[in-house]
Amino acid sequence: MASKNKKENILIVDDARDTLEMLRRNLTSQGYRVFTTPGVVEALKILEVTSIDLVITDLKMPGVTGLDLIRHIRENYKDTEVMMITGYASIEGAVEAVKVGAEEYLPKPFTDEELFSSVHRALSKLYLRRAGEVQDIKSPKSRYGLIGNSEVIYSIFNAIDKAAATDATVIITGESGTGKELVARAIHYSSLRASAAFVPVNCGAIPEELLESELFGYVKGAFTGATASRAGFFQTADGGTIFLDEISNTSYRMQVKLLRVLQDKEVFMVGARRPQKVDVRIQAATNKDLFNLVKKDEFREDLYYRLNVITIDLPPLRKRGEDTLILAKYFAKKFASEIGKPIPRFSDKALKVLKNYYWPGNVRELENVIQRLIVMTDDILIDVPDLPSLMRFSALRETGHNRTLVEVEAEYIRNILDSVDGNKTKAAKILGIDRKTLREKLKKIQK
Repeated sequence: MASKNKKENILIVDDARDTLEMLRRNLTSQGYRVFTTPGVVEALKILEVTSIDLVITDLKMPGVTGLDLIRHIRENYKDTEVMMITGYASIEGAVEAVKVGAEEYLPKPFTDEELFSSVHRALSKLYLRRAGEVQDIKSPKSRYGLIGNSEVIYSIFNAIDKAAATDATVIITGESGTGKELVARAIHYSSLRASAAFVPVNCGAIPEELLESELFGYVKGAFTGATASRAGFFQTADGGTIFLDEISNTSYRMQVKLLRVLQDKEVFMVGARRPQKVDVRIQAATNKDLFNLVKKDEFREDLYYRLNVITIDLPPLRKRGEDTLILAKYFAKKFASEIGKPIPRFSDKALKVLKNYYWPGNVRELENVIQRLIVMTDDILIDVPDLPSLMRFSALRETGHNRTLVEVEAEYIRNILDSVDGNKTKAAKILGIDRKTLREKLKKIQK
């Protein structure tokens, strides 16, 4: 897919003036920056001084032919794709064009749609190769593990900078595995509170009956077994930040207590008679639609508006374009270095599968897949057969709209379980449900 910030440079080479004008007009209308020339000699001069993403060349021209131009580009311009057009279409001509390096072969006459589709495919291959050739990907400074070059991730970096400059409450939304805690950490460690503690709390992992004492602490004798007073997470985070992950899993009763902390900046330890002042910035996260939960009366409206001062919505990996391939290369380098293996490279076909896969578990799933590949693959080249079966065969599955919701959900759950080697705890976390719910769903699937 083309970048919205960059107009791709396309060079058209054809000795027919009317063809040049037609192609120039049509491609300019699609947002491309178009250069035209009637011959190969003039084309070479343009290539020397201009960065060209795609060359569209006629096959038969006076003097130097289109095949000669393709050979020259392949030998001298590795970051340029080539597309052949010709009025003398033949199987032999197509084979020869592909052999010397043309990515697309389009016989005349062709429709506008056929032209646009061929150009899009050629440029997509270019972007795929560019992303696959990235070798030294490093985390942007002060982003604490957040990596990417897409527009959506740049908008997240910008939101982090703005949130870090204030002390306002932040709520981070997004699917499981998108990096919500990484964003929360980046905000904390880029803020004036960076020298104090960052305390993450998974509200969904702590039983309801223990959550209050874990968050607010308890005094000696508050309940059986409380042989000494103990500070809670809020006291530990005093002066710093507390990160309440999966806040949508908290009960109405606990939500009332959290609202009091936000309003009064004080907590009641379990068994205490007086409140205790705390200076804590609250960040919260959820993979659910909190506003929708408010409308269903499943989450307190007053707490929602207290939390929802700054909202950062993390995009799923499938909407981050080339970031998938950049992250794959980064993780490959990371895990190969950890175990002393040479850094592998990915075949073009493998990169295409990685890019087109749905990634229901997002970055966390991608990281797990790459780690497994590094450990289990001996070759320096990672190809399609090395990838997990659910990724290799997903294109062969029934994907139409004639399946029931139960069938779609069952396939999705099986895919997640396969991606984490059957680990139900990890699968439940990716799916955004608890283990009990996952067990119940698996019983229904297996019936």
